[in-house]
Amino acid sequence: MGRRAVTISAVAALIGGGAVGCTAEPSASGHTVDSVQETLNHRATALEQRDEQAYLSVVAIEQTVLRAKERRTFRDLAHVPVASWAYRLGTVRRDGGKAYAEAELHYRIAGYDTAPVVVPRSIELVLRDDQWYVTADRPGPGAADQLWEQGPVTAVRGRDCLVLAVGQPRERLRALAALVDRTVPVVSAAWRYPWAGQVVVLVPRSVDAMGALLGTPGASYRGIAAVTTGETGTTAAVPADRVIVNPAAYDLLGDFGQSVVLTHETTHVATRAATSAATPLWLSEGFADWVAYRGTPRTAGQNAPELQRAARRGELPAELPEDDAFSFGGDAATLARAYESGWLACELIAADWGEDTLLGFYRQIGGGTDRRASVEKAMTALLGVEPREFTARWRDYLRQRLD
Repeated sequence: MGRRAVTISAVAALIGGGAVGCTAEPSASGHTVDSVQETLNHRATALEQRDEQAYLSVVAIEQTVLRAKERRTFRDLAHVPVASWAYRLGTVRRDGGKAYAEAELHYRIAGYDTAPVVVPRSIELVLRDDQWYVTADRPGPGAADQLWEQGPVTAVRGRDCLVLAVGQPRERLRALAALVDRTVPVVSAAWRYPWAGQVVVLVPRSVDAMGALLGTPGASYRGIAAVTTGETGTTAAVPADRVIVNPAAYDLLGDFGQSVVLTHETTHVATRAATSAATPLWLSEGFADWVAYRGTPRTAGQNAPELQRAARRGELPAELPEDDAFSFGGDAATLARAYESGWLACELIAADWGEDTLLGFYRQIGGGTDRRASVEKAMTALLGVEPREFTARWRDYLRQRLD
């Protein structure tokens, strides 16, 4: 199951372009800001050049706990292919020989991120001999964990993917990478529009660690095999989407289930630029399932068991599911019926109007701004029906397919 999320830094509004921005208290002079930035630049360059001694040299010598933590962080990043690492200052406040900075860490993974991932950081420094040294470095407001903050990262490269994991056997990661490589051409054959054609997969140690990567309680994702995060509705340079796998739920699936999950999530990666706030979740999630099930021999009842049980009880849904039916923390049966409803809606469009029409329908809605208007316009223009008529045809289709 996938989730589309917009990644926005909590302090992004403080900076512009590639230049260093600053909103400083009166006590933080331009010289102080420049000096703090110089310390952070030194640290970033040291990490890019894999120079551990230089990286630790800007940490205050008496901060033994912090130095040990930073040493672990540096080493935990050893196998992450970092293309760039930089700090951008936001607010800086000086209190005598101490400085308190809100900053952004900007980093890119080589070969995947066309723009940096932006992570808020709160950094404290002390002045010694006209040089600033770091005494604390914490996640900033609203910041989620980064994978390397959870332990040493193992990296496995596939033909079309990069798998980064903590606490997982390398053999399992190779199998995962091989399966992702098999999903990429399947998705490309269904989507038929240009996309990056490669996937970044993160595998944390546990569901709680997965929640920490997403900045939400891990309990929300129990039973959810994977989610996808990324910035939707833009063709501009952006960080690569991350497919985050819940190892506990994923490992419970058989070969077919694992393939469906990864194909579903890879479809979210492929359709990112064509997905926007105007795209209802029944369409984005249903389309991802349509791609995942396309060409497989399974019956509708096998793919939509919850909806089939409801149909046999005479309890077919009256309307296409609203977005809140896709909430991970809600009732499992309701969530399953929402996904199954979206899949069968997309299958109906492909069956009655053709696959090219389904793709055009998805892209036209994603190009809109107002959801209701965009859906109605696409249904009228491409399907020749009003939303009420489409809903009636969809309910008839459910009866036929789930009988």
